This record gives sequence, C-alpha cells and structure tokens, in this order.
Amino acid sequence: MSSPGPGTGPDGNGSPEAPPAAEDMDPSLAELTADPSVRAYLEGLGLTDYLRRRTHPAPAAPETGADPGPDSDPDSDPDSAPHLHAPASTVFRRSGTAWLRARHTALTAARRLDPVHVPLSDEALGTALAHGLAALTDLPPFDSSAMDGWALAGPGPWHLTGQVLAGQAPHAHLADGHAVRVATGAELPPGAVAVLRNEHGAVELRPDGEWLQVAADQPVPVPGQEVRRRGQECRAGQELLPAGATVTPAVLGLAAAAGYDDLAVVARPRVELLVLGDELLAAGRPGKGLVRDALGPMLPPWLRALGADVVAVRTLPDDAEALRAAIADAVATRGAHLVVTTGGTASGPRDHVHGALARLGARLRVDGVTVRPGHPMLLAEFPCGPYGTPGPGGTAAAADREDTGAEVPPRRSHFIGLPGNPLAAAAGVLTLVAPLLRTLGGHPAPASYTAPLTEDVGGHASDTRLVPVVFDGRAAARPLRHAGSAMLRGLAGAHGMAVVPPGGAAAGQEVKVLDIGMADTARGSAR
Repeated sequence: MSSPGPGTGPDGNGSPEAPPAAEDMDPSLAELTADPSVRAYLEGLGLTDYLRRRTHPAPAAPETGADPGPDSDPDSDPDSAPHLHAPASTVFRRSGTAWLRARHTALTAARRLDPVHVPLSDEALGTALAHGLAALTDLPPFDSSAMDGWALAGPGPWHLTGQVLAGQAPHAHLADGHAVRVATGAELPPGAVAVLRNEHGAVELRPDGEWLQVAADQPVPVPGQEVRRRGQECRAGQELLPAGATVTPAVLGLAAAAGYDDLAVVARPRVELLVLGDELLAAGRPGKGLVRDALGPMLPPWLRALGADVVAVRTLPDDAEALRAAIADAVATRGAHLVVTTGGTASGPRDHVHGALARLGARLRVDGVTVRPGHPMLLAEFPCGPYGTPGPGGTAAAADREDTGAEVPPRRSHFIGLPGNPLAAAAGVLTLVAPLLRTLGGHPAPASYTAPLTEDVGGHASDTRLVPVVFDGRAAARPLRHAGSAMLRGLAGAHGMAVVPPGGAAAGQEVKVLDIGMADTARGSAR
C-alpha cells in the first residue's frame, strides 16, 4: 500500500494539516526535523499527527486510579508509535505491507518506458514489443514450391520446358501439359497448379524432348499439392504478435520474414546496483568477521534476465554520505530508472538507507513487507526521473516534467532496498524488483500457476513465507532444505519459490509457485 501523501492524516484520506512547528517540539524532535527533506519525508509517512502528539501529549490519568477520561488518547504513548532509527538514520519505521499488496504496489508504481528502435539482433532479445507486430507483406509473398520436384500445369504427361530455382523469378506462363523443374521455396510460374515431388515422378527422353509422368506406384497430384499459397500464413497488415510480446529468436525470424529491418521495442530499464557492507569480501575465503559478497555476483545477471540494463555495480562501505552521494549520482549521471541496494534497510547502527532516502526527498511506497525471509525490504520513489537531480530543490529532466494525466504515473526514478541476507534479498527481487521491471519494460504479468506440496510446510503466524521448491515427476512441489535467510543452497537448486500463507500449508495443498526467472534469456550491459 502506498504511503499517504504529504499534508494528509495518517490514513492518507484526512484533510490537510500543517506539521508542528520546530519550536513547539521537544529538543530531540526539533533537531530531527530541522532538515526540510526530513520533514517532508515524515509528512509523506503520515506522521504529522504523531509528531503533534509528542508535542502536546494527552493528559495523564488521575492519580486516584479513575478510568481515563473520554478525551484521553491511548495512542499518545510514545512506545506505541513507530520506533526511531539509530541516530545515523534518524527516520521512522512503518509497519510492514502485506506481501500481495507490496507486489501490486511495485507493479503499478511506474509506467512503461518509451519505445526504441533496435536491429534484428541479440540487442532485441528479451525486450518487449512496443507495438503489435503487423505483417508488411503477405506470407508467403508468392505461391512457392514446398518440395524439390516439378511444377505442373494441366493433366500429364508433361513436357519439361525449363527450371526455376529459389531466388529466381519465373518469366513465362506455364501452359497446360507443361512442367518446369523447381527447387524448394522457388516461386511458381503463373499457370502452375501443383508440384510433383522428385521421388514421385519419372522422366522419359523422347525425340521431341523430355517428358514427365507420375511414377507407376504413385497417385496423380491434385491441385494445390505441395504448394505454399501466397498469404497462407498471413496477409499484409495482419497482426502477428501483440504489444508486450517478449522478443525471442523466433520473433526475430518472424519479423525478418514479415519484412522488418528493425523492431520498435520498449527500452530496457537502466538499473544501478549498490552492494553495501564493511564486512564483505570480493575475493578469497571468508573469515575473521568477514564474509564473501554473494549478491554482487548473483544479482546483476539475474536483473539482466529480468530485462534490466545493468549500467553499474558498485560496492560501498557502510557510510551514510557515501550512500547518499552514490544514489544521487546513479540517477543524475547515469540516468538510472531504478537503483537497487543490498543491506542497510533495517534499524541497526550501520543501516543508512532510510536516512539517505530522506535527504534525497524520496517518498516511501513500501517500507517493510510481511514476508519471511525478506521483511525489511522497501520501495521508494524519487521526486525526479532519470538524469534529474534528486533531493530538496532538485531538478527534473525535461522529459520528466511532462503532463502525463491523472491516471498515468509520472516518470520517476525508483529505489528498491533489498535485505543483506542472500535469500532475503532473493525474496525482495521476486516481491518488488521483478514486478517493477516488468512494468518498466512493458512485459505483461506472467500467468500464475500452482502446485500441490509433497509435504507439510510450517508457516509464520502472520507473515507469508517464500520457500524454494523443486518439481517432482508428478509436477508436485517438494520443499528444499537450507532455506534460511542467509542461505543460498536451497535457492541454487530450486525450480521456483512456493508462496506459503500465514500458518503454513499441508501436504497436498495447492500453493502458488513463483518462477524465479534466472534462466530467462535476456541481454543487458555492465559499464
């Protein structure tokens, strides 16, 4: 569910209200909201009412032990409010968004990118057609032979008068009682009504030339036999594929056959990946408090398989200012449609993502999801689009200031923060990254499918679980072990991720299975 807009009550539907003035707050809150970007961020979270309660708390209950009066506010207890982050990222946490709603929010947070024209080559593979693919000509474009043999006119025997090979245009009309040798794919001369394949005919040399007749053990060909009629596959102008169809090698071949030299496809979303953590090793064996970076090698090819153009992959230390600057640079310099980070989304002393987003004027759309693993994932929207300048007073690129209409999301760059644990990050990819990339790249939502579980799967009391599974010979989903948030062994051998509802699922119960998408053919670039 998206965050309430600035100037509304906590439910996003109240009347506009001004945030409390800094001078009316206690000193800690006054210092916290001195930064205009932080104040705007808090307003976007719908916390203005909470700040007002902190400034003017409800009266305490009488010491006599009487019941609180009707005007008392049980929510005025600061412990019941969203907790503050550590000082390094002094912003508020929101309660988690339901898993299905989080996926829907990611799917609808952006709008399709603009079309680009690309040649019929690897560059187009994995993209989505921007428009329906209409045939530029009849297919086949002329009557042609489906076999090596002879083109016939009228009843036999037939006097042989020449040949037409593939790529040659016939010149003369074929009169009844005559035949010409033809190759597979050759255009048939006018007057030809059928083709006799090589193995079904016999040629006899006579004083007046060569004569063809049907072999004794074969039937006489009927009109249209072994002929590919013009327009048999389609007529010019007919739609061959709809907009949104994924470009595969077969689509490239079809487009070429239909007369195209290039294709109008939806541009690939430009994605920058920032891998965060002082504890990460780029090479060598882990130890002495350091672990290998598993997400740096795993995520870029996965993002490309999901249709992204990965423009950069950078590793950053746990530093608030370095993170803020890197995010701003990804949008303003490299024109990222999406910035993805790993780690730093929780509330520890080294978790700086929330603070960086606040200082960049980002609006949180999802802040935590009720899913295990992966709860501390988030989705945010910057106030500008690619090549704009995020932050208070920042500028938007000209293309981002267009009036898109009330029903169309404006062109904005987005941010997805993935948890640092590998399987939790994978859950974030399937929950937020894949749906957002699908929308940006113009791909329709894939058809969902379910499978029965081979055994009971325990569930969280209130959260959805994503569990790696493999399919057995009966298309049932067998849960894999080693499915902890910090593990990749289960995911590496998985065919999909089962969606287990709160409370778990019993053996034989049908559950939704998510396609991981790691094996999809797509092409991106890392620069």
